[in-house]
Amino acid sequence: VYDEPVRDENAVHSLEHGTVWVTHDPDLDAASVDELAERLPAESILSPYDGLPGPVVVTVWGRQLVLDGVDDARLERFLREFGDGHTSPEPFASCNGGVTGAAVLFRVRRAASHCRPNSASTIPT
Repeated sequence: VYDEPVRDENAVHSLEHGTVWVTHDPDLDAASVDELAERLPAESILSPYDGLPGPVVVTVWGRQLVLDGVDDARLERFLREFGDGHTSPEPFASCNGGVTGAAVLFRVRRAASHCRPNSASTIPT
């Protein structure tokens, strides 16, 4: 979970490895961000992103869904269908030695934090 935008290049690289990237409107309140974080799988990135088409967007390699808000029930269905990384070209390959510490991190929800990304106008769809 990041409190600053993640660099697009790093997030897309994580998507390539099967990570779920959830972006939210930067003005989303802290309680809603925490609620959203609790609903995500271990291999996920949660970060603010300017200019989204909705308050929350969930992305995996080759798929993207614009949500109506934090409590949108479609998030669970999307994660059940695509959250296992099977659409990615290199599911859960190691990023050992990758970029670290580039974003301000306020909580890491996953043990594999060595692949920390850092913002993207082009996301695979």
